[in-house]
Amino acid sequence: MSSSAKDIWRGELNMAKQQQFRDKYGPWALVTGASAGIGEEFAYQIAAAGLNLVLVARRAGKLSQLADTISRTYGVEVRIVPADLSQPNFMDSIRPVIADIEIGLLVNNAGVYGIGEFLDNPLERELTILNVNTRAPLILSYEIGQQMRARGRGGIIIVASTGAYQGVPYIANYAGTKAYDLIFAEGLWYEMKQYGVDVLGFSPGGTRTEGYDRMAAQTGAGKLPAGDPVGPVVTSALNALGKKPSAIPGAKNNIMTFVMTRLMPRKVATTMFGSMIGRAAKALKTAQATQ
Repeated sequence: MSSSAKDIWRGELNMAKQQQFRDKYGPWALVTGASAGIGEEFAYQIAAAGLNLVLVARRAGKLSQLADTISRTYGVEVRIVPADLSQPNFMDSIRPVIADIEIGLLVNNAGVYGIGEFLDNPLERELTILNVNTRAPLILSYEIGQQMRARGRGGIIIVASTGAYQGVPYIANYAGTKAYDLIFAEGLWYEMKQYGVDVLGFSPGGTRTEGYDRMAAQTGAGKLPAGDPVGPVVTSALNALGKKPSAIPGAKNNIMTFVMTRLMPRKVATTMFGSMIGRAAKALKTAQATQ
């Protein structure tokens, strides 16, 4: 169970905040990429606020375990949808599960990436990154956003990345998809606010999740920056929703992004990222070759 979820919503001082959150974004939230990492933390924190959940991810077993834990802990209803968002017909799995409920909060969190030179990666892998990171949130935001607009309330969070703000060599396609997510969210924020629907483009930096920790271990010490704790990252997203079109969690990430985008020439910023991610890519390639 997420300790951060307990801390955020615990205590009488937060009862009014919980009720306001439920009134605005309830009674159901749909979270993609919910089986681990940032998506799992979103599920815990949203459930702690009293919303029912629809959890979408590929791993059915992990989803079932998570749904059982959350429903027992927070007394909310949880539905699961094992689905591969890279597939063109993924909505065929989701639509029947949500047909009889109101989704008041959509968290487009699912994302995939891979480190390495673009031309060295299989094309199918790069297309999977494109489909999961851009096509899936577009379709979900369109279909569920229609219902939110008709009701005159709701919220959509589209998880981007600090990599959205400049080119990032060795994850070039991934960074490009996250730039799309950020710009899409900011434009949608303006369009939807007249209907009472909040939209947030959320750009975390490296975050200490199972996947990030595994990548850091494979690439070796110091190749990737230390990740941020996942609990405060998700909390900052939920707190920013309804207040601004986009947000970056943490002072460190905000300062880095400001320096990279406002003070440095783009060539310099991209070169710095290329040097850092390039070392990680080389170390990962070596580690995989020796396995």
